[in-house]
Amino acid sequence: MTKQRAARLDLRQRAGGRLLRMINPLARRMIAAGIPTGAPNVLLTVRGRRSGKPRTVPVGMIDFDGRMFVQASYGESGWVQNLRVAGEATVTEHHRDLQVIPVELPPDEAAAILRRILAPYRRSRVLRALLGPRFRPPIGILSRYRIRIDDTPEEYLAEARRHPLFELRRVTSAPSG
Repeated sequence: MTKQRAARLDLRQRAGGRLLRMINPLARRMIAAGIPTGAPNVLLTVRGRRSGKPRTVPVGMIDFDGRMFVQASYGESGWVQNLRVAGEATVTEHHRDLQVIPVELPPDEAAAILRRILAPYRRSRVLRALLGPRFRPPIGILSRYRIRIDDTPEEYLAEARRHPLFELRRVTSAPSG
């Protein structure tokens, strides 16, 4: 990340990004070994856009209405850019690999889905006050702990613009014949 880009990030985002960079190696090992991490995490492997080498990162995944979603909780990170370019990825969960095709949802559609995912849960004004108006935990964490901090459709839309949401569609095998 360049200094110019880092300057645009909120202090909470910078601190969160640094913390994740420290925790991700441990989380990768835990997820690969099948050890629970306390969140709905999976390993996402995607080909690097410049190196062409497989890059694996732990991400929070949401299963909702029979669909799989991952959100770029810390914005335009490397895996997001790689996913856009590669157009395919592998999700590893419980020692099982699943080939997927990512579809980045437009912000208005992503906002509607985020709102539907969190609608049944209680709103936490305390968490919102602690985090500020522009920072929010990953959708997977909020869903797991049944908390929402967004309230209006505009807030969900702003969140979807800052943090892209991808639907991961399973690759089905072509019939042999």
